[in-house]
Amino acid sequence: MKKSNRLTFYIFLAMVLGILTGYLVNIAYSGKDGGQVTIGKFVENISILTSVFLRLVKMIIAPLVFTTLVVGIAKLGDIKAVGRIGGKTMLWFISATFVSLFLGLILVNILKPGADMHLVDKHAESGIKAADMTLRGFFEHVFPDSVVNAMAHNEILQIVIFALFFGVATAAIGEMGQIVIKFLDSVAHIMLKVTGYVMNFAPFAVFGAMAATIAEKGAGILRTYGIFISEFYAGLACLWIVLAGVGCLILGKRGLDLLKRIKDPVLLAFSTASSEAAYPKVMEELEGFGADNRIVSFVLPLGYSFNLDGSMMYMTFASLFIAQAYDMHLGIEQQFSMLLVLMITSKGIAGVPRASLVVIAGTLSMFKIPDEGLLLLLGVDHLLDMGRSATNVIGNAMATGVVSKWEGALAAPRTNPEL
Repeated sequence: MKKSNRLTFYIFLAMVLGILTGYLVNIAYSGKDGGQVTIGKFVENISILTSVFLRLVKMIIAPLVFTTLVVGIAKLGDIKAVGRIGGKTMLWFISATFVSLFLGLILVNILKPGADMHLVDKHAESGIKAADMTLRGFFEHVFPDSVVNAMAHNEILQIVIFALFFGVATAAIGEMGQIVIKFLDSVAHIMLKVTGYVMNFAPFAVFGAMAATIAEKGAGILRTYGIFISEFYAGLACLWIVLAGVGCLILGKRGLDLLKRIKDPVLLAFSTASSEAAYPKVMEELEGFGADNRIVSFVLPLGYSFNLDGSMMYMTFASLFIAQAYDMHLGIEQQFSMLLVLMITSKGIAGVPRASLVVIAGTLSMFKIPDEGLLLLLGVDHLLDMGRSATNVIGNAMATGVVSKWEGALAAPRTNPEL
């Protein structure tokens, strides 16, 4: 069995074992005296596996994004190349964002998952702080006041902004910058080696995540809100078809090859509900696919801030679901206004669990939709986040492949390097 196939098998096996373990713990202690306390301790302890893995991944993200992006920009050679590739990248991102939001809007209007709930506003607190919806707040989030602080908190977009300046400046000073480029290139390869070590821990993290969720919520969580969950996943499936269809239209048969190659990172993102966890593996698979490493290093970090397709669909789907649950009718003008607001305010959110809820909270308050409606989502948000995180990975991988094709920089596939 190939190394990549072994990882897929172990991750899938860990998911099954995690669900089974969580179910056994839940039925053994649920409803008994002190049972909830025991379950709580189990969840807290088993979640250590997932927490450690995600912390290790976050340890990698900042140096990996910075070094690969700086090297990629410096190797592009000039600001015109950066602008050209950046323009093509943003064209795809903006188009994909609009399609994701619009598709979510259409589906939630057709399916009406919240229409039968008929809830009353009781002024409960959701506990989710709304995002800063002001123009000033948006730009303050985009541009770092300290690159050290941005790296410490894994603010990917802020790291990207600094790396853009640093990479262009390094290329601009010519020969003097070569030593820096060589050094950062070596660091990037070291971080990819570290990535290989970290990925070996992924099955344990998946086991912990699934066991904790099922033990705490019970197998019923897989049925609770079944209609909403199934309709949302049906929407994601439609989005996958659109993204894959457009990608294959541009890449030809190689689009299918790209989808096959990213099955491991997609499964990892789905299992851990974090597209960040899959970032290093996506980068490796894209380079194996034949995408120019300079373009991969440039497009992929931007995608993790600007191209969260699954999260985009979720935002319109969830916002209108809550409005329907409270029997609030939003006209087509209001719905399109919401779509445009989400296009702007969602940019820069990291692909980490519950980030979407923060933006949704701000959107609800803007359109006078009861904030406590978020309580409807908290119980199943992890299950929903799994799907949207996997979709984010597909969207960013496809975007990188397409931009490489547009630039004429798509080489023949190569064997994945052993890490």
